[in-house]
Amino acid sequence: MIRSELGAAGIDDPRLREGYRRCRELNAAHGRTFFLATRLLAPDQRPAVHALYGFARYADDILDDLDPGLSTDIRGMRLQQLADKFFAGGDHLDDPVLAAVTHTARRYRIDTGLFDDFLASMRMDLTITNYPDRAALNLYMRGSAEAIGLQVLPVLGTVTPAEEAAPYAAALGRAFQLTNFLRDVDEDLLRGRVYLPADELAAHGVDRELLTWCHQNRRTDPRVRTALAAQHEITRETYRFADAGIAMLSPRSQPCVAAAATLYSEILDRIEQSDFAVFSRRATVGRARRLQVGGIGLIRSWRARNSSPGVSDPPGAA
Repeated sequence: MIRSELGAAGIDDPRLREGYRRCRELNAAHGRTFFLATRLLAPDQRPAVHALYGFARYADDILDDLDPGLSTDIRGMRLQQLADKFFAGGDHLDDPVLAAVTHTARRYRIDTGLFDDFLASMRMDLTITNYPDRAALNLYMRGSAEAIGLQVLPVLGTVTPAEEAAPYAAALGRAFQLTNFLRDVDEDLLRGRVYLPADELAAHGVDRELLTWCHQNRRTDPRVRTALAAQHEITRETYRFADAGIAMLSPRSQPCVAAAATLYSEILDRIEQSDFAVFSRRATVGRARRLQVGGIGLIRSWRARNSSPGVSDPPGAA
């Protein structure tokens, strides 16, 4: 399968192919829902999306490595080394993941400022453990979520000017991350982080101390439940806005993005159905449902590629 994808994308250099293989492995291992959605893209699009995921995972692993011997200074140094290497230019054929993402960025003319924004948010994770308000959280998500959506947009292609689709692509990235923040409240606390606006929590009588109590007792206090429900509605509204942009994408890309949006938004359903029991269980979409959504998307993807192949392919794409 990977050989046919790389062949369709015109990636022949053995060293580059190894980089793309590594990125695909990272995606398959760590992003089940996202990886399933990529199967709905045309084969020539998949390697680029895997490369972008691989780079994000590369940086994320530096931050979230649980080795207690890794100080903040060491993590910061490694993150800076990654940034310096990426922005230094060259093909980076000595580093498989960097080789693939550099090739993708050049091929699809992805604005390098989006990678700078992403790395800036990763640096925030080194020292910032809570966000006082929505504006502060949005600043973080500009690099950690919106930039990812905008990086992927040139690979997906559009039927409108890209700048018209950009706000919706950014919003979908934000919706995915807000979903993760709700699902992973308990897990994030283990890393000493809270990705929910402190002032909005405080409006419901919630602070870090109460969240920690919930974590320790594996229970959701009623005040926390109310606060999480409010965050849940904000996330729902973000999906509603982002969904309007799917029709702006190239027809062959729409089934993939629609499936990803469906599956991620259904994580919100599971959270709500559990009565926000995020401290005692992790909300997931079952395998049968993932396969059902994926199967429907696969049929739609096949029809789109066969009825209008190559529509609105981005500049520079093979």
